Amino acid sequence: MARPAPTGGGDLLRWRLADDDAGRPDLLGEAERHPGRGELAGLELLHVRARRVVNRVPDASRMPFRWTVNPYRGCSHACVYCFARPTHEYLGLGIGEDFDRRIVVKVNAVERVRAELASPSWHGESIAMGTNTDPYQPCEGRYGLTRGVIAALVEAGNPFSVLTKSTLIQRDLDLLMEAARAGLVDTALSIGCLDEDVWRSTEPGTPNPRRRMEVVARLNDAGVPCGVMVAPVLPGISDGPDLLEEVVRAAVEAGAPTISPIMLHLRPGVRDHYLGWLGASRPDLVDDHARRYRRPYAPAAETRALSDRVRALVERHRRAGRRPPGIRRPAGPARRFGARRGPPVPDPAVGEQLTFL
Repeated sequence: MARPAPTGGGDLLRWRLADDDAGRPDLLGEAERHPGRGELAGLELLHVRARRVVNRVPDASRMPFRWTVNPYRGCSHACVYCFARPTHEYLGLGIGEDFDRRIVVKVNAVERVRAELASPSWHGESIAMGTNTDPYQPCEGRYGLTRGVIAALVEAGNPFSVLTKSTLIQRDLDLLMEAARAGLVDTALSIGCLDEDVWRSTEPGTPNPRRRMEVVARLNDAGVPCGVMVAPVLPGISDGPDLLEEVVRAAVEAGAPTISPIMLHLRPGVRDHYLGWLGASRPDLVDDHARRYRRPYAPAAETRALSDRVRALVERHRRAGRRPPGIRRPAGPARRFGARRGPPVPDPAVGEQLTFL
């Protein structure tokens, strides 16, 4: 794919991008470069006007949602394992520091969402946010695009889900409570473990995981269903029994109606990036991971064993403790995140599953 080429003055770039989730090329037009200031210092913010923001997930995908919205591309949370890093290659950028520091901002995301929801061809299917970049990463505090998109969804009565690692989601509690009263929203925070050393080394741009767990409790106390995604679980780093028990116990105490683990998976490109990080931070794990991740996903038996371990922990801690008032555990089979409504989709493959227990 062609790299961005200057279009005049050195300040404008013309990007040919792929849709965030569908992977189809889409010309987004001219991008204006803006240096980050204040809390965003060190970032380069690339303003683009998107032709389309509500993107369809390919029919061949086994993910449990059909439609997504991502107001941003790239993410300054800088998680070393992030599966979305290769999407920056569609921009002619790198999957390392470029992904962490050069953030594409779809400045017209809110107006596009409103227009697309109003289209006669739109049938009100659930929309997932947080599937390819965190909708509440730090630049959201400046741009407010995620809040605008949520407001549009609530006004349209359109169901949606939000997945984030950020405490900034509580800024929008008013909208989320309105959506929850109408039965429109699922939310979840991704909290792989509570160990501060693991957090600082693997997710350096994210809020403290204990603060995230406090937000889980606050949302649930306010009547906004908020689960915990124990993700990703990092082999040899965050998969120890004490670490898993600590995060599951905290999630139960926070009233999370759904708790789900996802084992680390390493897609092409991300694998090399993560192995490079291991070489610098945990060289003792490099050979093991090179063998374990010859393919993107860990062996199916390991994934099933992890799910069984977490399920047992959830059941034990729920039996031992009192679930906070107002939190009702879903009846029947576990619900897949982002798939509350709309036509059924096939069960995702092992390793892709976004299922809450």
